[in-house]
Amino acid sequence: MCDHCMNRRDFMTVTAAITAGRMFGLSSAGPTERSIVDEWNPDMPPTIAGRPLRVQPILAHHVMSPKEKTSWRSWSDIINEPAAAEEMQRIAGELKELSVRADFALEILPTAKVTTAEQAVNLQKGDFDVVLLYAASNAALFRPCCAADPKRDTVVFVRHRSGPIYYGYECLGTRYFQIPSPELWQHNSADNHGGTTLDDVVVDNYDEVLWRFRALYGLKNFIGQRMLALGGALGKWDSTAPEVAHKRYKLDIVPIDYKDLATRLETIQSDTKLQRQFANWTDRYLALPNTKMETQREFVERAFGVYTVFRDWLREYGVSAITVASCMGTIIGVSDTAACMPLSWLNDEGYIAFCESDFVVMPPGILLHYIAGKPVFMHNSTFPHQGIVTCAHCTSPRRMDGKRYEPARIMTHFESDFGAAPKIEMPIGQTVCAISPEYTKPRWVGIKGIVRDNPCFAICRSQQDVEILGHWKRLIPEARDSHWMMVYGDFLREVGYAVHKIGLTWDNISDVDAQETQYHPST
Repeated sequence: MCDHCMNRRDFMTVTAAITAGRMFGLSSAGPTERSIVDEWNPDMPPTIAGRPLRVQPILAHHVMSPKEKTSWRSWSDIINEPAAAEEMQRIAGELKELSVRADFALEILPTAKVTTAEQAVNLQKGDFDVVLLYAASNAALFRPCCAADPKRDTVVFVRHRSGPIYYGYECLGTRYFQIPSPELWQHNSADNHGGTTLDDVVVDNYDEVLWRFRALYGLKNFIGQRMLALGGALGKWDSTAPEVAHKRYKLDIVPIDYKDLATRLETIQSDTKLQRQFANWTDRYLALPNTKMETQREFVERAFGVYTVFRDWLREYGVSAITVASCMGTIIGVSDTAACMPLSWLNDEGYIAFCESDFVVMPPGILLHYIAGKPVFMHNSTFPHQGIVTCAHCTSPRRMDGKRYEPARIMTHFESDFGAAPKIEMPIGQTVCAISPEYTKPRWVGIKGIVRDNPCFAICRSQQDVEILGHWKRLIPEARDSHWMMVYGDFLREVGYAVHKIGLTWDNISDVDAQETQYHPST
């Protein structure tokens, strides 16, 4: 196995407290007092600082007694206590297996057995995020067992062939849960997810349960995220973006003054031990396979000083997200390099690190980061033609799959032709997905594509020609000189499921069946 490749389980999400201790490895001392051993380690597995999704499984069933010469039971195998006890054991085994398969922080509580409305009400007092309702029998319990708190969610599981048949397999429908629709979703918000709908019902398939949990895990860690904004919060073509991000998504944006950066860098630059350490880190970075240096080495060494300050701030404020305003101007003069490499390194480690402080696109970037469990590439979009768009920026992560380092040429930042920035080569044929928000309107556009080329145009350094799958011509009026957020793989299903919970319009242009049916479930 490659020294710089990590297996899937290594990319597990952990709590923020674990992350702080494991990833930072720093004390509260000032820059000249810090321990400088192994603070930057490219072999360390990426770690995402996400709070675990807490799930409360509930088996709702009815105890029925035989009666002569009359109909005494409804559809279902779970109609008595022995059958319920056996089903509880079956559920426990299935959920244990599900927990092992989850590649995000998932905490499944012991399954509760409910036979009365009073028991269902009492369960709502527990500390959890999601109800996993096993709708076995006694339909009168199904609604009371669903999450009562409007900020909580419910996934409903019924059996057809995966075990003893459930009454929910027959009865669940519009009598119990609403049909998901744009009209219904528009009433949802971060404070009210709108209750259980038909999109929340799963038959037999635990894969369908798992991707919904992944979406809800991402949503939990997105809402209320705290993010540092060096130079303040902005919005490309929409100055209201920071305010909208705070109100709609509860983002806590913490401004950082450039004077703080300048002061810290001055101290760092006078520390000869740190400067030697930065030189050693540069040697180690350039020794990574398929790394080619095409700018001045001193720019990379100085970039490690900026990286060190950024990590100090993340530790001091107890956050995992940072963005940089004036990254094509102010920071170059203050640091005598560019911010591109520090942001790339932080993303490779599992943080959220974006340039330009654009709070039009910060929200989808944060959500996509947590749902995918991988680094996210913020980039500029281009005019679509013949099914192709070019996606380009100077701050691409290298561990885009969460494991290996992609080949990279270390060049200058394009617009300034100064500093250091990575030109990442993505695998030809790699599936990617992207989110393009419509400014601050509650509408996000989903895009699935395939990397077809890594050209070298006179544009931002990391650049890919991407073939858009689906209704690509619909992107023509969507080209707003805007930022998109891209990740390896296809997570559009999960994103759509999550954003409907908070009242956004989700327009997946790669859903080729979207125009063919009246009801479009997230699946």
